[in-house]
Amino acid sequence: MKGRDIFKIWAPTGAKWVDWVRPVPFVGIDDNFKAYELNDFIIPDITYINKLIPNTAVIIDLPGNTSIKEGIAVSKKGYRPIPIFNGTDEPKGSKATVDNKIVKLGLIKGATELERINIRNDAPPAFLLNTDRMNRFKMDVSIFDNSWDAYAQDLPSSEYFLENGIDKIIIRSETIQKDLNKILFKFQKKGIKILFTDGYEEPKNVKLRKPHTKLIDEL
Repeated sequence: MKGRDIFKIWAPTGAKWVDWVRPVPFVGIDDNFKAYELNDFIIPDITYINKLIPNTAVIIDLPGNTSIKEGIAVSKKGYRPIPIFNGTDEPKGSKATVDNKIVKLGLIKGATELERINIRNDAPPAFLLNTDRMNRFKMDVSIFDNSWDAYAQDLPSSEYFLENGIDKIIIRSETIQKDLNKILFKFQKKGIKILFTDGYEEPKNVKLRKPHTKLIDEL
């Protein structure tokens, strides 16, 4: 399948929230990717979400294609996975700070899984991010810096969420990255509850503070 075919599986016509699927990682997916293998694409069993919660969106922010595998896992609970990866590929022959090839491979493998799952057109969203986007460490000047940040326009507005019945957002990650904190702090001020889980414990309410400050559990 070509990139456009993979994109259509992740963003099917008529499904809600798919306008936010980013086309960037699908560019360059072609038959050449058949030469690569991804042998560890195993969909995890998750316990932090037991069933679909209509008023709750999810943001999965994990390294590489782990985010995609987790996105397929929550899709089995009824959520619509929305990949919002926005990283660019490095020039041919160069090394980069972020491995986008593994994300492209994950999207291909994930599309195969997604085709087997029946998701309602009005299912709530699970947005997929790559935690490695924040990797800006360059061992030497020859390494291409293709790191990136998530911005407010990468997600629906707080008003759009609320108008569409979403008043809670679960973050599934190892930590809340500073770019997400900046976006979701404003959501929280608008009345959207933010919950966090590391994948092992149940999602807990957190109170986000202004960017560059720590977050604390809500009392």
